[in-house]
Amino acid sequence: MSTRRWERSLNKLDLMSSSFTYRDQRLIQHSQFQSQVSFRLELTTPACPVKDMFEQKANEVVAALPWVEKVNVTMSAQPARPVYAGQLPAGLQTVSNVVAVSSCKGGVGKSTVAVNLAYTLAGMGARVGIFDADVYGPSLPTMVSPENRLLEMNPEKRTIIPTEYMGVKLVSFGFAGQGRAIMRGPMVSGVINQLLTTTEWGELDYLVIDMPPGTGDIQLTLCQVVPLTAAVIVTTPQKLAFIDVAKGVRMFSKLKVPCVAVVENMCHFDADGKRYYPFGRGSGSQVVKEFGIPHLFELPIRPTLSASGDSGVPEVVSDPQGEVATAFQELGVCVVQQCAKIRQQVSTAVTYDKSMKAIRVKVPESDEEFYLHPATVRRNDRSADSVDEWTGEQKLKYADIADDIEPEDIRAMGNYAVSITWPDGFSQIAPYDQLQMMERLVDVPQLLHQ
Repeated sequence: MSTRRWERSLNKLDLMSSSFTYRDQRLIQHSQFQSQVSFRLELTTPACPVKDMFEQKANEVVAALPWVEKVNVTMSAQPARPVYAGQLPAGLQTVSNVVAVSSCKGGVGKSTVAVNLAYTLAGMGARVGIFDADVYGPSLPTMVSPENRLLEMNPEKRTIIPTEYMGVKLVSFGFAGQGRAIMRGPMVSGVINQLLTTTEWGELDYLVIDMPPGTGDIQLTLCQVVPLTAAVIVTTPQKLAFIDVAKGVRMFSKLKVPCVAVVENMCHFDADGKRYYPFGRGSGSQVVKEFGIPHLFELPIRPTLSASGDSGVPEVVSDPQGEVATAFQELGVCVVQQCAKIRQQVSTAVTYDKSMKAIRVKVPESDEEFYLHPATVRRNDRSADSVDEWTGEQKLKYADIADDIEPEDIRAMGNYAVSITWPDGFSQIAPYDQLQMMERLVDVPQLLHQ
């Protein structure tokens, strides 16, 4: 939920004093013989930055009613569930948001950002996990201090049980008892796939993935195995860092993963009443400007931040009121808001209007909206079931599809496509790019308003 939507929701609470209606109410108990009101406000995420304001405002507005003597407000959040369709591995089916922290450049503080972001989200009330995807040089075992430093196996389910530290679930090759790996790329991709997909993550609001440096097979495997909700890009002020980071941003762009924030690490330090920029300025702002990423966060050079990475206690935990923790709090709020916005866009991107017998398409990250005839969409399927992969010959004939066909179900698949289930049981994967190229229905919006 974006800041603007939260503000609108708070304004709606002001109207409760007269109409006592609010869309997030789930239970209201009252009778003329009682002066106690109980109700529940259900949030889209337990890490909602304005949940305390919601609760306070709800209490104030309801308590202002003349017949109310006592108010009981219960705050809750929607259960963790992915917005994406498809055959997700069992361990990921109750993970709401997957956030990649990436730099494509080693040594810029990516792991530091990933760990501190995860513990910031946990401090905001979210259920969080961290997946350390760097098999060659795992950082997580050094940066956190769980009691149990070895991953356990569930022999019956043949699944991995993550270790935990301060309520955050942790998985790293470094906890597998192997230290650092010496193996070829395809083997590494297999290890990462197994660690990520066979882990019993349970219900998580956010799974933070500490991506390894680069844009090769390992990174592509991660992006294809799990539908990423968003990515956070980490860089430093040097021009060299920008060159590598740009490659990562382009990779995410091709995979339709929104980059929601840039973190410029080791920006400056303060001394003698002045602010110094020892590595120059501009790399982070250049990424924001060139690629249109909406948010930039600057992290100062702090000895405590570096020391916390070696001590096993994240800086946001050891000094929750410090300057670094404040910066991560702002980053955490940004990630929560942007993930909620993306989920809303993706979940409503393609819908079926039964009254108009038309498929409505609202392309994510765009103002473009149009309508398609269901038969047109079904006839334009480009899978191996409809098109010969060798010759390119169309196997699905025009007459094979009835003009009055209607979809049974439409679900999002990541940020790039939808899965459409048809009455004959066929499941069609339709990328947004492909939907934009199809023949459109004209004047449908005008007909809707008649």
